[in-house]
Amino acid sequence: MTNATGTQVINKLKHETLTDPYARDTDPWADFREVEILELEWVQKYRHSLGKYSKFFLELENGKFFATRCPKCGKVYVPPRPACPDDLSITEWTELSGRGEVVSWSVLHHAPKMLDWLETPYVLVYVRMEGADTLFAHLLKNYGELKNIHHGMLVKVVYTEGKVSHPILLMGFEPETTADSEK
Repeated sequence: MTNATGTQVINKLKHETLTDPYARDTDPWADFREVEILELEWVQKYRHSLGKYSKFFLELENGKFFATRCPKCGKVYVPPRPACPDDLSITEWTELSGRGEVVSWSVLHHAPKMLDWLETPYVLVYVRMEGADTLFAHLLKNYGELKNIHHGMLVKVVYTEGKVSHPILLMGFEPETTADSEK
């Protein structure tokens, strides 16, 4: 909207005068009922440390899938945990094969704003990784049709080529083929 002087507020959605919701004879707020509504987008940039989980992400860059193992009880955690939740022992890093089986999945028809680059529908799978005691959730890729997804489906970690905005996007799952299982 351009005013008489040619000045323009490019983010202005509208300019209106609101009515008194109480329909009073004398509106004490009459001088403040003229409102302008803007649409603003604010971007915030910040630095974030991946802290004790950094090795997991660094190894994804190297095409390796790591978990943590409790030296006391032997449980293997993926996603990794710096301390065992059962006995509070400090865990140790261990490499997994990158293979697992689908325990559950969800088909999502809408992507959140931060993932608006994802084609919909997309599939998140919960996978029990070979050698792990917990489940790991991530995207399922290259599955063909939705009817192909099933409980017990064998999957493997696949690594992304090219640039990504966060290291968790360096990987995903895809169905394991007969040729993969013979390796």
